[in-house]
Amino acid sequence: MTEKSEIKNQKSEIILCPGQGAQGVGMGKSWVDKNPMAAQVFAQADVALGFELSKLCFEGPAEELNRTDNAQVALYVAGVACYRALAEDGKIENVAAAAGLSLGEFTALHVAGAFDFEDGLKLVRLRGQAMQDAAEANPSTMVAITGDVTEEKITELCDRAREDQILVPANFNSPMQVVISGSIEACERAVPIASEMGFKPTPLTVAGAFHSPLMAAAAERLAGALDEVNWSVPTVPVMSNVTALLHENDIASIKQRLVDQLTNPVRWSQCMQWLTANATGNYIELAPNKVLSGLMRRIDRSVKVANMSEAS
Repeated sequence: MTEKSEIKNQKSEIILCPGQGAQGVGMGKSWVDKNPMAAQVFAQADVALGFELSKLCFEGPAEELNRTDNAQVALYVAGVACYRALAEDGKIENVAAAAGLSLGEFTALHVAGAFDFEDGLKLVRLRGQAMQDAAEANPSTMVAITGDVTEEKITELCDRAREDQILVPANFNSPMQVVISGSIEACERAVPIASEMGFKPTPLTVAGAFHSPLMAAAAERLAGALDEVNWSVPTVPVMSNVTALLHENDIASIKQRLVDQLTNPVRWSQCMQWLTANATGNYIELAPNKVLSGLMRRIDRSVKVANMSEAS
């Protein structure tokens, strides 16, 4: 693991890559309109995928863009397009570290040189399709729990509502929000229990119970796909969602962590806490949307994140 002293550099950038939920109609269009490098990324993706992802991103319809199999590849392409445009414009010169929320971890690994653009495209397309299929095979859902949500309390909530079904913490987004994931009935039971515990529960409109054991079939498919692309040891430190520590400089370990991520919680809050304590640089959130800069305000208000959702 990279030591603290190796990623402290005031004249550097820490790249944050959004995950599913940040997508929206129009994503990436301002970058394509203003930067040929971004336009090239979308054009390459359209050819590689065999359909007009660019049209889906720019024009919708939203219900198609929001499908897990489409949203994940759209987020990866928009993030890479934004990154390359910023680099072309000289606004990114020395990446000190990268982190991505869930799907965004693939964008971060590409930025760090772990695999080329089209190999990453294959991986995120397969990942999204596998997660969509797993969700359809096992009807399930997620609930956001807002309040002073410690891991101990969220574990208690899941234990009380689970009964003989699946219900687990899925996303530690910030000290004030954790998402739980599981069977529909268990999630429904969790809502009044969460209210009783003093939290605000919000059922989410999602395809299924991501980052839970219900994604085991998707994890197995992803494991096979990860072995079919060419890998390099990242040249930039990248955070692991699963461990909330930097990935080891070992490709087999990185691949295993990506597989583990599908059935284990995303520790985004802990990732950001580790980075803010151990890395120095200018935080940049890639397109689309402003989800990660919003979460950072709840994790550490003293850290400023430059949001690049739209080209300036």
